[in-house]
Amino acid sequence: MLFHYDGQVDAWMDMEWSPQAIHVMAANQTKWWYAKRFLHPDIVARYNYIFLWDEDLGVEVFHADRYLNIMEDEGLEISQPALASSSSEVHHRLTVRQPRERVHRRLITGTGWNSCNANSTGPPCTGWVEMMAPVFSRAAWRCTWYMIQNDLVHAWGLDYKLGYCAQGVRSEKVGIIDSEYIVHEGIPSLGGQPHDKTAESQTNLRTANVLDASLLDPDAVDTRGEIRNRSKVELQAFSRRWRRAAASDPEWMDPFKVELPSEENHYAVETKPDGRFAPVDPSAKQAKKASRNKARGPNRTG
Repeated sequence: MLFHYDGQVDAWMDMEWSPQAIHVMAANQTKWWYAKRFLHPDIVARYNYIFLWDEDLGVEVFHADRYLNIMEDEGLEISQPALASSSSEVHHRLTVRQPRERVHRRLITGTGWNSCNANSTGPPCTGWVEMMAPVFSRAAWRCTWYMIQNDLVHAWGLDYKLGYCAQGVRSEKVGIIDSEYIVHEGIPSLGGQPHDKTAESQTNLRTANVLDASLLDPDAVDTRGEIRNRSKVELQAFSRRWRRAAASDPEWMDPFKVELPSEENHYAVETKPDGRFAPVDPSAKQAKKASRNKARGPNRTG
């Protein structure tokens, strides 16, 4: 099944498998919008695993059969392939490939704010995958599908709750597969102009007929800021709905009731001078902003 948000359906007709595929087109929609409407668990029940991937992923060295064999052998219900750190846009350190490992399930960052250690029991330290390339078992997908909200099309916040669908202990049943890895090219195909990152990314953008031609238009409106703001609003809405649903159900007992880092903060990440990725301490971020404002002096009008 191929979802088209850009109207470029005919551009895929030269693929040998295209006539046998189901093509669904809705302009400017996200994969989670499509998934909620067209990937009902009963519809895809014949499949053991569901790949729900973004389009800007390099899979030249990825082998799906080997990946699924590892996923089954390791007892993973939810997983993602690791990201090649040298050639990928990385948002979360947990997803970076560990070359000496077959699979890793947790991140160790030391001590301090938002640190991850061997005793961490939940996201973003363990029991978590990124939403760009998740793979679900049949049972995990049935659970996840019911958590997807019809009107929250960017699905921010859902990643923090995937562990509830892991059919067991999330720190064991959710993992990153290192031996079968991918590249995240970081092409912003929804909302406007691409980042001027590398010549290779620009070449890929110009040759990928799946992308809307307007992305190459120098006069095209860049709405990525609006999309990110919408995503943050959706994150807050999803979190409120979760808390309200949990509070209203007298039978609900949270199996993972522990103190976790703030959901609103886990999306903030910065690159250190040595190339390491680290979460941004919100208090430090606010202090830096206050320092900049002080340096500028008072606002002047007139």
